[in-house]
Amino acid sequence: MAGVRSRVRAWLSSAKHDRMRHHRKQIMSQVLIEFYKAIEDSSAKMLEAAKAEDWDGVVRYEGACAVLIEQLRFCASSEVLDDASRQEKSRIMRRILQNDAQIRYLAEPWLAHCEQRFDAAQQWLH
Repeated sequence: MAGVRSRVRAWLSSAKHDRMRHHRKQIMSQVLIEFYKAIEDSSAKMLEAAKAEDWDGVVRYEGACAVLIEQLRFCASSEVLDDASRQEKSRIMRRILQNDAQIRYLAEPWLAHCEQRFDAAQQWLH
């Protein structure tokens, strides 16, 4: 009888441990997705700043993205997303990449202008 009780306790403990591990994985997947969403939000704000030609704002939001990305790397280093979260991550990443492409397109004339001014300043110095 004692052997049966110990096996039942072990099984219950194992099942409880499995449920807790599964619950933790779900929570961590949600935390990681929240990081991706925050990065997406910051990239959308970067895009709005670029559309308004607010280049200081673009730089400010880019800095926020860099901090979030570093935090995400730290958290994600030991975690694996579940299937649903991986799909959501892919959708978010596509939107971030679309924002990035639009920002680069909008920034090209401004970067060319900065480059011309830099070249002119170098010629003046020589």
